[in-house]
Amino acid sequence: MGLLSVMEPKTAHPLEHGDDNQEVEDLLSLLPKEGDMVASDSYKYQGFWYPLILLKGVIISQKHFMPRENDVFIVTAPKSGSTWMKAILYALMNREAQLPQSPHHPLLHKAPRELVPFLEVLSPSEYDSVCNSPDTNARIFSAHTSVVSLPKSVTSSLSNCKIVYMCRDIKDIFVSLFHFINKSNFRSSPISLEEAFNLYCKGVNAAGPVWDHILGYWIESQKNPHKVLFLRYDEMKNVPKLQLKRLASFLEKPFSEEEENSGLVDEIISLCSFESLTKIDVNKKDNSVKGVSNSSFFRKGVVGDWKNWLTPEMASRLDQITEEKFSGSGLSL
Repeated sequence: MGLLSVMEPKTAHPLEHGDDNQEVEDLLSLLPKEGDMVASDSYKYQGFWYPLILLKGVIISQKHFMPRENDVFIVTAPKSGSTWMKAILYALMNREAQLPQSPHHPLLHKAPRELVPFLEVLSPSEYDSVCNSPDTNARIFSAHTSVVSLPKSVTSSLSNCKIVYMCRDIKDIFVSLFHFINKSNFRSSPISLEEAFNLYCKGVNAAGPVWDHILGYWIESQKNPHKVLFLRYDEMKNVPKLQLKRLASFLEKPFSEEEENSGLVDEIISLCSFESLTKIDVNKKDNSVKGVSNSSFFRKGVVGDWKNWLTPEMASRLDQITEEKFSGSGLSL
């Protein structure tokens, strides 16, 4: 689950006018450009490929975003579970004011991407309007940006911001991304599995290469475990209670004994599960934001679904690249 809620080709990025736009336009002429899985024009910036509308948001946020003391970021490579994690983080951080079993819980009436916005789609004037936590010093944002391109105000050792990164089996990421692109009609015509696969292996996709994206956050999580938490999609699926308690502790909002005994942990897991979210009206096919249906952000969420789509040769190629990229890092997927 999850990718950009941003790549709607019919609307402009909500940027401020003036010097910022001119700086971006000047920079574009200097960057490598190539067509990727999603967009006809994708630009390589600080080692990663971004479609234009995402790149603008990355550059503008680097210049203007100022975090609050307890801001939290959920970061993923596209199609690594960001929609799911938005729901979990929102329910976790708001659990005292908004009980998961309440029929009025916001997650029952708004899509996760409405409650937790992508930093890259916001204009500077919108940063301060985000209010999705009872703590006025804590906002929740999502991002697909690489660790080297996040605002320095966020990654600085002087910042108290928390970054939650979730990775996923790269074969499952690719299959999920392929289906999302064609389902959402970002392209003028569907892309074939073979063409998409070759681009993906080259790293030419939103926020790619995916291996460098994952590895960057893995390294940061090893260097600064108090600031960056590295989660795995399969572990969130297989042992959600353990991982949710780990997440709460990392955010310095551990569950009390009373909360655990009351079943609150299980209630959050149930509310935010794939099965639950896909049954909620706002997440169904006829509901959309910026022309992209909310249902596009939900597919199967199944670990190992790649086996139904990739040939043994394709799977072997992705595994080989993964092994080479992660060699010596201590990371394996």
